Amino acid sequence: MRAILIILGLGLLVGGLWVIFGNGSYTQTETLVQIGSAKLTATHDKAIPSWMGIGGIVLGVLLTAGGLFSKR
Repeated sequence: MRAILIILGLGLLVGGLWVIFGNGSYTQTETLVQIGSAKLTATHDKAIPSWMGIGGIVLGVLLTAGGLFSKR
C-alpha cells in the first residue's frame, strides 16, 4: 500500500509541475458549419488551467508524504 501511495503521489507531483510550467495542453475540435455530409471544423489547442496543476502538486505531496510516513 505504501508503494502505491508513493508512486501515485510522485505521478501527480510530476504532472502538476508539467502543467505549471506551461507544457500541459489539450486539443478541442468544434464543428463550425455542417451542410449534409460536408462539415467545416476548427481545432484549438487549449492550456490546462494552472489551478489543476497546483491541485496536482498539493495532492501529490500529501499522497507521497502519507506513503512515506505510514506505519505499515
